[in-house]
Amino acid sequence: MINKENNLNDILNFELFFELSPDLLCIAGYDGYFKRINPSISKLLGYTNEELLATPIHEFIYSDDKDITAQHRNNLINNISLLNFENRYLTKGGEIVWLSWTSIPVNSNKVIYAIAKNITHKKKHEEDRNLVIGNLTKINQNLKLLTRTTSHDLRSPVNNLLSVFNLLDTSKIQDEETLDFIDMLKSATESLKETLNNYVDILNTKDTLNVQTEELYFNDSLNVILLSLKSLIQSSKTIIHFDFSKVEKIIFNKAYLESIFLNLITNSIKYTRPNSPPVISIYTQNVDGVNQLIFTDEGQGFDMDKAKDKIFGFHQKFHNNIDSKGIGLYLVYNHITSLGGKITIDSKVNEGAKFIISFKN
Repeated sequence: MINKENNLNDILNFELFFELSPDLLCIAGYDGYFKRINPSISKLLGYTNEELLATPIHEFIYSDDKDITAQHRNNLINNISLLNFENRYLTKGGEIVWLSWTSIPVNSNKVIYAIAKNITHKKKHEEDRNLVIGNLTKINQNLKLLTRTTSHDLRSPVNNLLSVFNLLDTSKIQDEETLDFIDMLKSATESLKETLNNYVDILNTKDTLNVQTEELYFNDSLNVILLSLKSLIQSSKTIIHFDFSKVEKIIFNKAYLESIFLNLITNSIKYTRPNSPPVISIYTQNVDGVNQLIFTDEGQGFDMDKAKDKIFGFHQKFHNNIDSKGIGLYLVYNHITSLGGKITIDSKVNEGAKFIISFKN
């Protein structure tokens, strides 16, 4: 008597599990019809139990998935279990739902026991993510094409300008100040040509996902930029202090490091406080085994509550400066993070900014 009661309880528990499960549970025959379904199936698909049991299963499957589903059903009939198979069904209202199936055949009874999870939400997220990735990829390709085209097209007038310098007979010029200006202009033009060439090389290198790195001395890279900005530094009366004694060199990309110096220095000059010459300090340090480049200025600074995470974003501007394009810090951030480093900023309005660049070991 007790065994019969236990068996009855087991059956009732099974029935309760089958009826209350939020997953889709079913028993299907080898003939392609549902033999039994739980309420979750009719609730999701919108059909009555009678409609679902009386209609071949393949009629509910989305047209593009019918062939692949039929192949897997044949495997089940040949006693091959099915795990995590994803296909699409159509609801009575015409909506597409994604299901992930695990199915076990019982050959002796010619039936298949199956359980499915509704993964429509997951698939929608994947679709949205792939759409975003596709758009970002297209934008990135367009940006690379624009940069490559701009760099290529600008090299011609730069080369022409250098040719003018070569034709210029400076021996006929007696004024020393004029000669200094010509020399600065020539140096800046040569630096511009090298920068343009480097940008094209970087873009070509990035296509192979391999950015070239080498051992670089901070002092050498900074001097290249100071030479190219000589006229701007003099006219703005910028004061630059630097000390690389703690860390003299780093493994990094040459064009990236020069671009970091270029953008941070020009930003400090551009956003200096009114009636105050720019004062910049650049130095290195090693903290807990991490090599760092520290860059500080005494300029306008940032309202960090407003800027927050947007400070390194593309085309983000935080000052009303006519020359501001919102690209400099975006480039700095990408140069650093693309090679495994990170950059942080500490700043207050009218109290300058402090950038801490931590390089990957």
